[in-house]
Formats: sequence, structure tokens, C-alpha cells
Amino acid sequence: MSNTEDLTPAVETRRLPSPDRHSAPTPLDMRQAKFNTAMRGYEKAEVNAFLLEAADGYEQALRENDRLRQEVVRLEASLAQYRDLEGTLKAALMSAHKASDDMKSSAQAEAARIVREAEGQVEILMQRTQAQLEDVQREIDGLRMKRRESEVMLESIIAALQNTLEFVREQDIREGRFLQHLRPTA
Repeated sequence: MSNTEDLTPAVETRRLPSPDRHSAPTPLDMRQAKFNTAMRGYEKAEVNAFLLEAADGYEQALRENDRLRQEVVRLEASLAQYRDLEGTLKAALMSAHKASDDMKSSAQAEAARIVREAEGQVEILMQRTQAQLEDVQREIDGLRMKRRESEVMLESIIAALQNTLEFVREQDIREGRFLQHLRPTA
């Protein structure tokens, strides 16, 4: 405590807010605070220096708090944008997945249709080929019958010619006997 300390009560110009107040003191309140002096009180210069230093620190903390609040707002806006982007990307991914599934289903249906058409064409070709095979088989059977008929006819002709040849030989033999009988014996 200083020996020059004033022992008379000073007039109070501004007081720190009472604990009953709902708002916290501002840095300005701390700078302008005045206290009554009392005997054996605190050193006024030290209290004032402490209050100024506390006010500066408090003001700096408020500025930092305000800056951090603004940073939080900016980061929340960025987060909202990223969430929107994430939603958009999820929607695009779902859309692409659905399109992929649709294309796959469509390709499978098209492949099944092509296979059915090919099987139908194969069936038609098989039926045509079977019909042609049956036609060829009938022709072969007809040709075999004609061949058999031709063989029978040739056998008949050969038999008839053989019979005729035998008849002619027999005639020759008979005529030769007959001519031998008619020839004078010498």
C-alpha cells in the first residue's frame, strides 16, 4: 500500500456490475471501473493496471471468440455445401446404379429374345431340312423302285432273248437235222 493513498472516500463514477446482473462486464466497463478507497486497501495503480490488462485480454478473447464464431458459420456453410454435394453424388450414384441395372436387364431381355428367335429359326430350318430329307428319301425310294422295275424288265427281256436264242438254236438244230435228212447221202 502506498503512503500517498487518499484516505477520503472518492466519488464513484462507474462501478463494476453486481453479480446479480445478467450480462457480463465488457472491456469498456473494466477500463472505466472506479473503486472506493478504503484504509489498507489495494494499490490503486496496480488494480488499474490489472484491470486494463484484464480488459485487453478480455477484449482479445471476445475478438477471437467472434472470429471463431464467423469461422464456425463459414465452416457450417461449407459443410452444408458438402452435404448437398454428397446428396447429389449419392443421387447420381443411385441413378447410375439404376441405369446400370436397367441396361443389364434390357441386355438380358434382348439376349433372351435373340436366343428365342435363333431357336425358332433353327426349328424352322430343322423342319425344312427334315422335309427335304423326306423328299429326297421318297425320290431315292422311287428311283429304287424304278431300278427294280428296270431290273425285272431287263431280266424279262434277257429271259425272252434267251428263250428266243434257244428257240432259234433249236430251230437251227431242227432245220439242220431236217437238212441233213434232206441232203443226199453220197
